[in-house]
Amino acid sequence: MAEQLRGKPVVQAMKEELMQRVEALKAKGITPKLGIVRVGARPDDLYYEGGAKKTCDSIGLAYEVFEYPEDVGQAEFEQAVKEIGAKQDIHGILMFSPLPKSLDEKKIRALIPVEKDVDSLTLGSAGKVFADDETGFPPCTPTACMEILKHYKIPLEGKRVTVVGRSLVVGKPVAMLLMRENATVTICHSRTKDLPAVCKEADIVVAAIGRAKMINADYVKPGQIVIDVGINPDPDRPGKYCGDVDFDSVEPIVEKITPVPGGVGSVTTIVLCKHTIMACEMLNNLA
Repeated sequence: MAEQLRGKPVVQAMKEELMQRVEALKAKGITPKLGIVRVGARPDDLYYEGGAKKTCDSIGLAYEVFEYPEDVGQAEFEQAVKEIGAKQDIHGILMFSPLPKSLDEKKIRALIPVEKDVDSLTLGSAGKVFADDETGFPPCTPTACMEILKHYKIPLEGKRVTVVGRSLVVGKPVAMLLMRENATVTICHSRTKDLPAVCKEADIVVAAIGRAKMINADYVKPGQIVIDVGINPDPDRPGKYCGDVDFDSVEPIVEKITPVPGGVGSVTTIVLCKHTIMACEMLNNLA
C-alpha cells in the first residue's frame, strides 16, 4: 500500500508561513490584495473563486472580484483589464479562462502586467519561467506539484522524472520547475512511442494528460512516486471525479501517490495566495 501524499498538510504548513508574511506586510501599512477577474458565471469558475476567497480569508489576504457579463464588448473589457492592472492596491491578478469566444483572449491576456500575473496567463510570465527567472510566476498547478514534493521531502536532484502531458498550463512549466531542482526530465504526450515503458523507467511520474484513469498498472513499477494532476469526471462513478491515474490499480504497486481529490488540486489556491504575497513584496521592494 502506497503512502498517500495528501494536500491538506501541505496547505496547513504553507498557511502558517504565509500568515506571518501577511502580518509583516500589514505592520508596514501594506495589505496584499488579489484581483479576481471573471466573465460570466461558469460553475467551475465560481467553485474555484469560492475556494480562493476562503483561502484568502484564512490568511488575511484581501481580494476584490471584478465580474463582467458574457456579452461584454472587446474594447470595454480591454479597458477594464488595463484599469485593474493599474490599481496600486491590487498586487496579483487571476483572470478566469477560457473567455467567451466573442473576445480576443490572447490580446486581453497580454494586458495583464507581468509583475501581477500570479497564474502565468501572459507570454511574459511563461518566458520568465522558461528562462529560469524567478521573478516570473509559474502557473499555480505545477507549482502545487512542487510544493507537495518539497513538503514530503522527496529529493529531486539527479532523479528521472517522466511528465505525461505537454500543455503550457502544466506539462511544460512543471518540467522547467523540476529541472530547476536538477531533476532529469522526459516530457511525453499522446504520440510518444511505448509510453508505458518510458513511464516505468522513471523515479517519479507526473500525470497531466487530461484523460481519466489513463495511467494504469502497466505504466508503473514498485518504488515509484506518482503525482496525479488530472481532475476528470469519473467514468465508473457518475457525479464523482478521478485523476489521470487509475488509482485502484496503481496504488498497490507504487511507493507514494497523490490522491484525487485531495492532492494537487487542493494546494492550488494556497499557491495563488503565495504568489500574490510574493508579488506584493516585490512591488514594494521588500523581496
